[in-house]
Amino acid sequence: MRNIATESVIAGTFGALAMMPVGFIFRAADMRVGHYGPKFAELYLTAPGPTALFVQHIILGWLSALPITLAPLHTMSTLLALGLGAMYGSIYYVLVNALALPFYFGDALPWNLGLAVVIPSLVVHITFGAAVAFAAQQWRRRRGAA
Repeated sequence: MRNIATESVIAGTFGALAMMPVGFIFRAADMRVGHYGPKFAELYLTAPGPTALFVQHIILGWLSALPITLAPLHTMSTLLALGLGAMYGSIYYVLVNALALPFYFGDALPWNLGLAVVIPSLVVHITFGAAVAFAAQQWRRRRGAA
């Protein structure tokens, strides 16, 4: 259990950081990305600033990485692990960002708002999933996990 927690923190941090440049590119193109970070933070903070949002982003990365770290990534080819991670990121996007969060906050579903809303967040979450799977796989391989 301790190894899974360590992997989730390491891989989740890597994934959370990897998705940020992709998000910045979409934001620079004036596309919607990171929409729910501030909304979620406002549930427990008044006017959360950049530091609080960053800390929240990293911690959510740890928690979100946990399911994919349960897969036997170290036994897979890197390409297969990346594909599994990308699929995980896609499923995460649909279940959490495209359904659960819009329902919770009373927002329109992303696909009702158009591809310009769907694509950025979907790509960012695919990036997250692939990065988490890659980091967890490499961590296990370096530690000699069988």
